[in-house]
Amino acid sequence: MKKTNAARLLDAKGIVYELAEYEADESDLSAVTLAKKIGQDIEQIFKTLVLRGDKTGVFVTVIPGNAEVDLKKVAKVSGNKNCAMVLQKELLGLTGYIRGGCSPLGMKKPYPIYIHETCQLFDKIFISAGQRGLQLILNPEDLIKVTGAVVCDLVD
Repeated sequence: MKKTNAARLLDAKGIVYELAEYEADESDLSAVTLAKKIGQDIEQIFKTLVLRGDKTGVFVTVIPGNAEVDLKKVAKVSGNKNCAMVLQKELLGLTGYIRGGCSPLGMKKPYPIYIHETCQLFDKIFISAGQRGLQLILNPEDLIKVTGAVVCDLVD
């Protein structure tokens, strides 16, 4: 299994994690499908969304796989009046990652990161390892520490 930038970053920080491989289907990259494929609770699968605020520019949210981001809540916690998802065609240039393989770790630039508060209910959560078909399994407190993420309510 090839190490990704996200995994190498965790190695460099001495953070314990596991990698889980699965068969990625480009026609269905949903977290719900991922949870079924790897046999995990959807609430523990966290997806990475990249947004742009009207005042702060690009930032990242990490939310449960079964949730939808609440743009009003996210705008408020990030110091914006409003915000929107970045266009899919912008994702690679901004982060170095593609849709379905976007990790909050190891992006091209250190964007502000906000993670949904339910991550703290679990000993381990699943996030993208930075490529389709590969998930990182780690303690949410380690993710918060290494990314400097703000823990808050981000979903409907």
